[in-house]
Amino acid sequence: MNKWLLALLITCASTQAAEQGVKELSSGRLLLSAGEIAVGLGPTPTKIERVLIVIHGRLRNADTYRQSAEHAAEQAGQSASTLVIAPQFLNETDIALHPVADSVLRWQGNDWMAGGLSTAPFSLSSYAALDEIVARIGDRRQFPDVKQIVIAGHSGGAQVVQRYALLSHDQPAFKEAGVQVRYVIANPSSYAYFDERRPVAFSHAGCADFNRWKYGLSDLPAYADGQTPAQLKESYVKRDVVYLLGQQDTDPNHPALDKRCEAKAQGANRLARGRNYFEYLKRLQPQGLNQQLIEVPGVGHDGDGMFTSPEGQKALFGQ
Repeated sequence: MNKWLLALLITCASTQAAEQGVKELSSGRLLLSAGEIAVGLGPTPTKIERVLIVIHGRLRNADTYRQSAEHAAEQAGQSASTLVIAPQFLNETDIALHPVADSVLRWQGNDWMAGGLSTAPFSLSSYAALDEIVARIGDRRQFPDVKQIVIAGHSGGAQVVQRYALLSHDQPAFKEAGVQVRYVIANPSSYAYFDERRPVAFSHAGCADFNRWKYGLSDLPAYADGQTPAQLKESYVKRDVVYLLGQQDTDPNHPALDKRCEAKAQGANRLARGRNYFEYLKRLQPQGLNQQLIEVPGVGHDGDGMFTSPEGQKALFGQ
């Protein structure tokens, strides 16, 4: 086991339930350039050829998603070559309920979802934290056999993955080393659009923020580093992205569905919003996308059901 993986296995955390914060803190800690981030880590294969980074949603229940990802890998027969990592983006409420070392990164509320800056111990974008994790995995000295990095999320985690895929910077070293990076976006409530066009008519006067980040590209976070919408679109459409949609995720009144006007302008429910966004991208890029939409029959808003389905396994582990 390499030194990085050993470092992840330290510091057990409290698992006492709390209504306002996370029920469980992940026990691992990964040292970044600014502070350290809580992480959950799956079993370590002897030869790691794929790393699956799974992103939790608003509940910040990283270990729940880690277990689903491990289950999917087992069902797909990929456990022997796949390492699962589940970063946990803690917020101030979590830290108050489950005291941790001052060096552990935390964010205000849900700011981490849109690439916001941490409040302590240093100012670091949640997307920059993901950059560091991804870059570490691509380090041939530590992970000599890795051929694929998959970044996946369901629901709120899928919102993170979609926005991160849109804003994240290219890693030329990966191409040189033959490392493929794939993004799997499962059942998010909304997407970031590249212009002001939306599939559903709405009142601009009554929905003034429809094109602001995270729904559009106005007022981008500092992480975007001055990239223009044209540059972002050019990079995004070339990325290996799979939109994984549950065919039963159609409830317009689902309690976790984003019902703000900014999201409703994208469609009535998650399935419609995903289909609409993919059609929008195809119109935006008529010469073709390096992306695909895969629908999962018989599954609604269920992260475990999505990832462990045959379609989910194909998205996560297919070549």
